Amino acid sequence: MELKELIQQKLKEKFPETEFEFSEFRDELSVKLNKKNILAVCMFLKEDSDLEFVLCEDITAVDWASRKNRFTVAYHIFSIKNKFRLVVKADVDENDCNIDSVTSVWKTSNWQERECYDMYGIKFNHHPDMRRIYMPEEFEYYPLRKDFPLMGIPGSLPLPKK
Repeated sequence: MELKELIQQKLKEKFPETEFEFSEFRDELSVKLNKKNILAVCMFLKEDSDLEFVLCEDITAVDWASRKNRFTVAYHIFSIKNKFRLVVKADVDENDCNIDSVTSVWKTSNWQERECYDMYGIKFNHHPDMRRIYMPEEFEYYPLRKDFPLMGIPGSLPLPKK
């Protein structure tokens, strides 16, 4: 059985109540699921002896601007054992702009989740240090959101004095 099929089979067996949406682009498998299941699914993907997705390479988000679920959080994970990359995705609505942290699964996700929070305003529940990483704490905007002006907001960020 091909690894892509094995991943799909194992996820469906382990989480029969969860709806998974599988897709493939340029030979890379993606799985989309409800955000409430993100922590359990990620823990399973890491700990399953056949899969062993032990590395979280990146966490990012997409701002769809006008969709009901405005954001999609994407976790790029890698199985060294299988030399296989998987993208796990979950939608987040702007009115409930949070998702569970996966720092208990992959320690490397700490700063990646902070960057998502800083740039998109998506909060990661139970994160050990949920604060901004680039922008000042008092900065009230999120620069990678589609509604943030390309040239910034004049006067929103004090510049250093010469």
